[in-house]
Amino acid sequence: MEPCLQHHVTDGIATVVIHNPGKRNALTPDMWRALPPLLERLAADPAVRALVITGEGDTFSAGADIGALGATYEETTALALPAEEALARFPRPTLAAVRGSCVGGGCQLAAACDLRFAEQGARFGVTPARLGIVYAPGSTRRLMELVGPATAKYLLLSGELIGTERALRTGLVDEVLPPGGLADRVAEFTRILVSRSALTQAAAKEFTAGPVDPARLEYWRDQMRDSGETAEGVAAFLERRAPRFRWSPQEPADADARVQAGPARPGPGHIAYQ
Repeated sequence: MEPCLQHHVTDGIATVVIHNPGKRNALTPDMWRALPPLLERLAADPAVRALVITGEGDTFSAGADIGALGATYEETTALALPAEEALARFPRPTLAAVRGSCVGGGCQLAAACDLRFAEQGARFGVTPARLGIVYAPGSTRRLMELVGPATAKYLLLSGELIGTERALRTGLVDEVLPPGGLADRVAEFTRILVSRSALTQAAAKEFTAGPVDPARLEYWRDQMRDSGETAEGVAAFLERRAPRFRWSPQEPADADARVQAGPARPGPGHIAYQ
């Protein structure tokens, strides 16, 4: 099979699989280009409530397929940056499920996710210093916000790899699972994500992305007041049952309306782990 991004949606969870096992799931130019439109289609699917990105077999991704990329800053960033930003903007919760190598562009994608779960033995690295590549400012800031200035400088200045213990300690990884335990834990956790309020998740993703315009804050207050989500959550708690959250975003009908409305509003969806 040619290198590609495989995907499926099961029980509200979308899974994207980086498939290039012959090169440790290195991302080819075509794979980089395919990710943003794929994520756009999944974001538009009302069935999708969460998204998992992982690699085929026992490797997440060894990074970009260097032999297929150009040597200039524009060429090396023109492919990776749109894919990274599309993943960071995905409107529902995202989780990277990591085994083995998560290096270079692979680590760049993992860092763009909301959460990262890793199997013991995984290795992480941000390696532009090995290639003489200037790491993009946005990617640098995202990494620094995730792991702090000290670890970001360690990774960027040295290009060295770190293991799961240090990745967990510095915040690059949220959970470390024993060998063979990653798939079950990801399946369990994504079921939890799907069961929670999409309203809460959507607002949280927008608020954590950066400064919040007062009009957007008012929008979310209105949504909480009018949606009935809080009443359902409290009733479910008092009745000792699972809540039946039903909120979904009302997006503007066209691109111009979306621009006028401000930052994109996350919505409900579901994703499945392979």
